[in-house]
Amino acid sequence: KALAGVDDLQQVKALEMQVDTRETSLGNFGMHLPNLRELKLNNSLLVSVRDLGTSLSHLCVLWMACCGLSDLDGISSCSSLKELYIAFNNISELSQLTWLDHLEVLDLEGNNIEDIDQMQYLRLCCKLSHLTVEGNLICLKPNAESTEEPGYNYRAEVKKLIPHLKYLDKIPASQT
Repeated sequence: KALAGVDDLQQVKALEMQVDTRETSLGNFGMHLPNLRELKLNNSLLVSVRDLGTSLSHLCVLWMACCGLSDLDGISSCSSLKELYIAFNNISELSQLTWLDHLEVLDLEGNNIEDIDQMQYLRLCCKLSHLTVEGNLICLKPNAESTEEPGYNYRAEVKKLIPHLKYLDKIPASQT
């Protein structure tokens, strides 16, 4: 209540805070915020998305940039997400995102995605239209084992794997 600045938590639609889940679990704090649609946790310390609990199924926008995340286990409990901003973490594996049927915007800038095949999971997010992947190894070469190939074009490869994408790194995806 102190953080939101209101007595009636039913009124809270957006919340911004920094947390360190190594010391304090958030439990299922979402149960107390039934109308929360936007949650900004940038620059927090989150061991796992699971630390957010399972009661954020109504959340539409989630910011978790610079949170030290290494995986996305538990993101499926945020089943209503339309926008997910997880730039500058240590994420390399994207299979958990396949459960986000409403996802339209995904920011993965500056993570550890080093295999272009990870993009195939995003094909299953049929509403995904805006994707940011700059600052990942896949922008330079298709996987960690390969050497940099002169003819390699990550934009063309991502577009092949996610044909319905409209914008890639803030540029129309059709421009390869």
